[in-house]
Amino acid sequence: MKTIRTTCAYCGVGCGIAATVTGERQVTIAGDPEHPANRGRLCSKGTHLGETVGLQGRLLHPEIAGKRASWDKAIRQVARKFADTIARYGPDSVAFYVSGQLLTEDYYVANKLMKGFIGSANIDTNSRLCMSSAVAGHTRAFGEDVVPASYEDLDQADLIVLVGSNTAWCHPVVYQRIMAARAERGAKLVVIDPRRTETCDEADIHLQLRPGSDVALMKGLLAHCRDAGVLDAAFLDASVAAPEGFWEALGEGNDLWSTAAACDLPPADLRAFYELFARHPRTVTMFSQGINQSVRGTDQVNAIINVHLATGRIGKPGAAPFSITGQPNAMGGREVGGLASTLAAHMDFAPENVDTVRRFWAAPRIADKPGLKAVDLFRQVREGRVKALWVMATNPAVSLPDAGLVREALAACPFVVVSDCIADTDTSRFAHVKLPAAGWGEKDGTVTNSERTISRQRALFPLAGEAKPDWWIMTQVAREMGWADAFGYESGADIYREHARLSTYQNGGKRLFDIGEHGAITNCDYDAMEPFRWGGTPFADGRFPAPGGKARLVAVEQRPLDDVLPKWPLTLNTGRYRDQWHTMTRTGLSPRLSQHRREPLAEIHPKDAEAHGIADGDLVRVSTPQGESVFRAALTESQRRGEIFTPIHWTDRQSSGGRTGLLPQPLVDPHSGQPGFKATPARMEKLAVEWRGFLIARSVPDSIPTAYFTKVRVGEGWLVELAGTGDPATLAKALLPKGERVEIIDGGLGGLRVAVLAEGRMSAALYVTRTGRLPDREWLIAQLAAADAASSVELLAGRSATPQPDRGPIVCACFDVGMNTIVEAIASQRLVSVEAVGAALSAGTNCGSCKPAIRRLIGETKEAAHVR
Repeated sequence: MKTIRTTCAYCGVGCGIAATVTGERQVTIAGDPEHPANRGRLCSKGTHLGETVGLQGRLLHPEIAGKRASWDKAIRQVARKFADTIARYGPDSVAFYVSGQLLTEDYYVANKLMKGFIGSANIDTNSRLCMSSAVAGHTRAFGEDVVPASYEDLDQADLIVLVGSNTAWCHPVVYQRIMAARAERGAKLVVIDPRRTETCDEADIHLQLRPGSDVALMKGLLAHCRDAGVLDAAFLDASVAAPEGFWEALGEGNDLWSTAAACDLPPADLRAFYELFARHPRTVTMFSQGINQSVRGTDQVNAIINVHLATGRIGKPGAAPFSITGQPNAMGGREVGGLASTLAAHMDFAPENVDTVRRFWAAPRIADKPGLKAVDLFRQVREGRVKALWVMATNPAVSLPDAGLVREALAACPFVVVSDCIADTDTSRFAHVKLPAAGWGEKDGTVTNSERTISRQRALFPLAGEAKPDWWIMTQVAREMGWADAFGYESGADIYREHARLSTYQNGGKRLFDIGEHGAITNCDYDAMEPFRWGGTPFADGRFPAPGGKARLVAVEQRPLDDVLPKWPLTLNTGRYRDQWHTMTRTGLSPRLSQHRREPLAEIHPKDAEAHGIADGDLVRVSTPQGESVFRAALTESQRRGEIFTPIHWTDRQSSGGRTGLLPQPLVDPHSGQPGFKATPARMEKLAVEWRGFLIARSVPDSIPTAYFTKVRVGEGWLVELAGTGDPATLAKALLPKGERVEIIDGGLGGLRVAVLAEGRMSAALYVTRTGRLPDREWLIAQLAAADAASSVELLAGRSATPQPDRGPIVCACFDVGMNTIVEAIASQRLVSVEAVGAALSAGTNCGSCKPAIRRLIGETKEAAHVR
């Protein structure tokens, strides 16, 4: 068996993977110890990639109007429809919406086809939703979209500031690197986040600021640094330009007390952070979605960069502002121009750049101005101005804000093409043509991670069915449209070489992004390419790719925050769960990854819940001016009063509720076009239901006729949580398969228990109650795969006749360890550290994202023992 070195399919950390193929669609996954991004570590999602490579749910053949078609026919249909639309309505009547899931080679072909040959810049990417404010901020400050940091800076920093980043959950491998810096060198950690997440558990300071007040906080920090005498005057003079009046304006309203009031923070906590920052020149400020996903995101980015420029904390080991991206190849898309606001190879639409790219591509009608950004793009689709849309490797019907509007747009669009590896997504249901694309494990090309490291993603399996690489699909369409010479690629290596040559073409040091040394790379060298980081240590020489070679301080102001409205008294924040990814089209295939959070929860402060008559575990309807959806209430003091948090992952495929995408307002940052997902006016109310229950089954129907359901994969089947009104007995007819039935119906209490047996073993079981308790789910889930069949009495009781240990909710997804198991081990073995728990149970020894939870359980167990 051969081990293949590739890269992970998930976040922008860009972890290397050592994959050993063990069967036709089977693979053993391990971290690549030689990859610089992760040094052998993987998070829970990467660890369980092997559970997601099967063919269940795959799109395996082209389809036209829902019917299987040949590739030739599908390519001709796409090319003809796009060509006819362009001929009749002009190039801006068509658009591509692409994804950070694409490889750089895919991105390059898509961008070249749309901008260079169709002649429109109407190509945007779902990366617009996660990091385009960082792009705009970098460009304003540095003159180019360059991340001036690397993971090595975390190893050398004395202070690490995490702003709007639940790093322990969203980038666990990076978080463990931060924890190592603390353990080995005593690095300090500050977390700035309106929520108290597990990332905060190890922080020296947690600033639980008012959402959207980051500009005020950073301007206050800059004023403190000036007053404390820690500005780098020599660096400012040699390498930084400031707009007129910049420093004079800093004295107005940026004192400690005014800043604390604006951010709703205790002045003492704010002072402690400011003084800590001033004392530690080697500081990395890492920021993510909490900064970017805001209608003031670009200004927030520049407020952070301003502090680093002014104090000279950039271009030096252990000192940098660091934007960490959410997707595996968001950075590769930025390099090739995958955003509507950029052209190619880190060039914008300045006339000289347009001319440069036109000549390099020999482009017949190159776009000369930016195109429609994501939110505006779908508005234009709904209004009929964009009449042909090609969506690649993403699910905008779920992920964009005001997703109801997006669905209206897709339904109204005369021609929708979807390229995807998944057959049935919320978006593909609107497709006139569906094209089967290669999935992870079949793709072959390059990706760029958050620290600018380019790595190879290599194929583990042959292409499934008739699936093809995304670049191949676009190349065939381009050839059919008459541009065969410009799209004569025969391999990903051909595309990569051209991409590298464009990066250096007439560059002459104007842009840091230059991988021209790979412009003539051989196929063999491409296949064997080792990870490398372009750009060295950006700005180490104090020179920037901007006029005069100087970076720019950007004058930013804290915009007034919205007042609480009587009709919308709460603020909705959205984000990720630890073990899920985007809309769960991949992670949803893994039973283990579904255990940490089986339902979409609305996290609510207990005082807010009390005021609304909501108890922990109730169903709540969260409403905003855009829409409404139902969630399970989870009461936690980690939330600020007046705020709710909901996850982004659930779709119509998994739930009747949990649709967070329906809720955010479609307002965007004026500079970047990035939507503001983090602060939407909202309200909530308890959802009245007459009964609740659950179904465990080997398979479940597509239609589940209840007021509320969610389904997740478990073991050998599915767990479906249910709630509703009316007679629950009708559920048995709708949901249970044929077979031998045993049942109990309690008409007085409204209880219902039904088990279906096939060859003596459980194939499905339904449990419903109006007022009573429901049985534990874990033992019943195990019965789907149990070697020894349970008795009818046990199945109706919902428990074994022989008491079984209850492991409790899953804490460690890597090793499938539950909370009760950990607590029992802590108490019985007197474990006093996370490391001791890891030695006893393995929990926390892989990705480490559960370490904060384990640490908290140690504290709670000690406290309980002390009370007793």
